[in-house]
Amino acid sequence: MDVTIEGIKGKNIRGTVSVPGDKSITHRGLVLGSIAEGVTVINNFLDSLDCKNTIACMQSLGIQIKKPVHRSNFIEIQGKGLTGLQEPNDILQAGNSGTTIRLLSGLLSGQKFNSILDGDDSIRKRPMQRIIQPLSLMGAQIKGTNQTDFAPLSITGGQLRGINYTLPVASAQVKSAILFASLFAKGETVIYEPVTTRDHTERMLALMQADIQSTTTPGKKITIKPGKKLKGSYINIPGDFSSASYFIALVCAREGAEIIVKNVGINPTRTGFLTVLKEMGANITLLNKKIISNEPVADIKVDGASLRGISIDKKVIPSIIDELPLMAVIATQAKGKTIVKGAQELRVKETDRIKAIVRELAKMGANILENEDGFEIMGPTDLRGDTLNSYFDHRIAMSLVVAASYAGGKTVIGQRECINISYPDFLKSYFKLIA
Repeated sequence: MDVTIEGIKGKNIRGTVSVPGDKSITHRGLVLGSIAEGVTVINNFLDSLDCKNTIACMQSLGIQIKKPVHRSNFIEIQGKGLTGLQEPNDILQAGNSGTTIRLLSGLLSGQKFNSILDGDDSIRKRPMQRIIQPLSLMGAQIKGTNQTDFAPLSITGGQLRGINYTLPVASAQVKSAILFASLFAKGETVIYEPVTTRDHTERMLALMQADIQSTTTPGKKITIKPGKKLKGSYINIPGDFSSASYFIALVCAREGAEIIVKNVGINPTRTGFLTVLKEMGANITLLNKKIISNEPVADIKVDGASLRGISIDKKVIPSIIDELPLMAVIATQAKGKTIVKGAQELRVKETDRIKAIVRELAKMGANILENEDGFEIMGPTDLRGDTLNSYFDHRIAMSLVVAASYAGGKTVIGQRECINISYPDFLKSYFKLIA
């Protein structure tokens, strides 16, 4: 199904918007709540396709999860503790969710039964050796189909042992898979993180009273000791920063425009996007800062400004990995050259996001060059409407909506339904804001 976006280049956008709960935190709450003792209540959980896949998987493992009919975006999980999961009767389906398949791989590695994890065609192309290696070192028997490193994954769990492991790639999903497995291991596990990635798993484990410690100098070192029962908790999930970023991008390059995005998670491992935008000249202010469920939260106020192109330091790439296609859109409106390097990880997401965003922005007239590990953009450019392909990738689709808003004429974006993976009401919120 297509969506048509009318360009609003000269429109003075002003308003307030709220975004749905954080996808990364929702996934982790669903899994950890299932293996905690007692009830875990999640408020403002993200009711998207990815998170629904995690719910279905946990239910197949014997966990009771219910949504009270009188409370929207509210969920209750009856945790069964570390030893309470049951062997599934069928293959566990992750759908399009890389977070689901990688986190559950860690969880299932510590179970005393066999399981199979699978997903859609996109998941079957995504690299799994990055989790197979550390989980195998811990003692799990895990392999891809036909002896490859790709899903479906066959996992025979059992007694694991703690390991010392340095992450070879900056990946919060790999780190989380190891942390989940470590809860069932004999002996402590130590993870060294040369490049800091999002730390929602560490924060939630601490909230549920796991024996976990982190140090940040030199580098990041995470130490977790098994043996402590996780405690069911009340988790109030902040607005998803990645979802908020599309509205930030909608306004930041429009002088005279103003927006406030309410109650957004501002975890410093996620907000490199704001740091980069400020370096480009964006006018962004954080209001009403607070800590909720061990996560920092604030309202984000954006006043449109004239932006300049920059070279983005590869050290910040892990904290803006989801926003890089959107950064390409913003760069088309900035004066001068913007250069992104060290972003090879974009090529193994739901689609090859480097190739996808370069190809589609080029159709719109952008002066953009594809490199192996990123892209270069010379701006500003008067984009023009065109017929575009989302490649069934939710982040490409939403980035193209923002690009279309800066363009002249009409833009038609294909496969709009992929947006439901992370933000089902995105288009509704967009059209309401620009009305």
